[in-house]
Amino acid sequence: MSQPERESMEYDVVIVGAGPAGLSAAIRLKQLDPEASVVVLEKGSEVGAHILSGAVLDPSGLSRLFPDWREMDAPIRTKVTKDRFYMLGEGGGIRIPNWLMPPLMNNHGNYIVSMGNVCRWLAEQAETLGVEIFPGMACSELVWGEDGRLAGVVAGEFGLNPDGTPGDGYEPGMELLGKYVFLSEGARGSLSKEVIDRLDLREGHDVQKFGLGMKEIWEVPDDVHQEGLVVHTMGWPLGWSASGGSFMYHAENNQVFVGYIVDLNYKNPYLYPYGEFQRFKHHPKIEAVLGKGKRVAYGARAVTKGGFQSIPTSAFPGGLLLGCASGLVNLPRIKGNHNAMHSGIAAAEAAHAALAEGRGGDTLEAYDAALREGPVGKDLRRVRNVAPLNARFGPLGGLVLGGFDMWCQTLLRVSPFGTLKHGKTDAEATEPKEKYSPIDYPKPDGKLSFDRLTNVAYSFTNHEESQPAHLKLKDPSVPVGYTLPKYAEPSRLYCPAGVYEVVEEESGAKFVINFQNCVHCKTCDIKDPPQNIKWTTPQGGDGPNYPNM
Repeated sequence: MSQPERESMEYDVVIVGAGPAGLSAAIRLKQLDPEASVVVLEKGSEVGAHILSGAVLDPSGLSRLFPDWREMDAPIRTKVTKDRFYMLGEGGGIRIPNWLMPPLMNNHGNYIVSMGNVCRWLAEQAETLGVEIFPGMACSELVWGEDGRLAGVVAGEFGLNPDGTPGDGYEPGMELLGKYVFLSEGARGSLSKEVIDRLDLREGHDVQKFGLGMKEIWEVPDDVHQEGLVVHTMGWPLGWSASGGSFMYHAENNQVFVGYIVDLNYKNPYLYPYGEFQRFKHHPKIEAVLGKGKRVAYGARAVTKGGFQSIPTSAFPGGLLLGCASGLVNLPRIKGNHNAMHSGIAAAEAAHAALAEGRGGDTLEAYDAALREGPVGKDLRRVRNVAPLNARFGPLGGLVLGGFDMWCQTLLRVSPFGTLKHGKTDAEATEPKEKYSPIDYPKPDGKLSFDRLTNVAYSFTNHEESQPAHLKLKDPSVPVGYTLPKYAEPSRLYCPAGVYEVVEEESGAKFVINFQNCVHCKTCDIKDPPQNIKWTTPQGGDGPNYPNM
């Protein structure tokens, strides 16, 4: 299909993604230069609609943006009052004393928040400063300059038929062109992935690693609610053959945020991350809190966990990678929002300096240096070996050795391990089905645990069914012809929204993609063993509509 003619608009800076990184960048740019033209493009129906995070917020990044945020009626009110960590067995658990934990794990001064609501508030501050924010504008293509620089993006294309041809109400979208383009799409963003591959930004850096984070919001009665309590666990039900763990945060308004993260480097293709999450809620410690409550929301999202050594080159001609597009989550702290904000601030400051000199379209090397040497690099460097140690020695060995490594870096400023490598990608970590037996997961009871499709309804996901499927197969024959016989087609299990099925018909097995269920977690793009599934953006506004995740 030939490229349609599109109108274009020009800005100083074009930002893709209204998450904490993109909004922080927009705010800081306008703080530095009120005359700068800045636009933020968000694929969700509103700001916050696609934001999912735990979340316990370290306010260090926010305090750089707004030192007086506490007086600004920000939706950040629930201070962490108690911090608990448990090793779970099937019927009980052992609490690890706080004094054994490295100081960086302390949540003193942090807040339990809905990052969706925090981003909505940040968007209000940005618009007050003059930032243009367009929700419901998915960015589907990159615009490259003749000189090879990233010049802009295409946003707002609507009305394609299922086969990709223009329909009766087709709108070609617009080209949003910028002197600099910031990609802040979150983990495994489609445009960020394209830039990384095209410009080989991973050269000299380790592979990125991911986890799948699943979260529910529950409303619970007063007698079990402890506002400000933070609980993390590891162990049961995953055990010690795969790594991951849980969080349970007692937020305001009698709400509890409960979630489970399964590291996607697991080997067994029969492992069912969503089933592990649902099983976890039947543990006596968890059931005691949720048993009298009701679930009010559900969602899922990939989480970066590669750490310092996995940050790609994040500055390139005409553009930058921000936040989880670069992979800035601190794995043992289970925090990345503060680093996303720090990265946005660093990006804005680098771009402002360049614009003040009359530059545009060049490589902002000052940003990449600030990312590695500033607050983000300092935060991630000291935990860089936790994920590799987990992978090599299992969750229990990783806990002991990772804790030892963090203590050494706290006390001695040096790691006995140097900088460890991750090795395989998460897709390559999956092993053939012959090595394993199917796992029998308990049937959901409809009170504490739920089937996937029932829970997806609580993500308020919607996709216009007449558009092309945004989940694409590089080779349609691979799922049934290769992945099913070798790996038991694990997409049926690793997808937390039930998007993928293998249906038996008279003519044989058929691979079915129910793209309408997709919650945009990106797990399929990460974990598919042959890397045959490609996640792309659907029409703007489609996808989950998270209320206050």
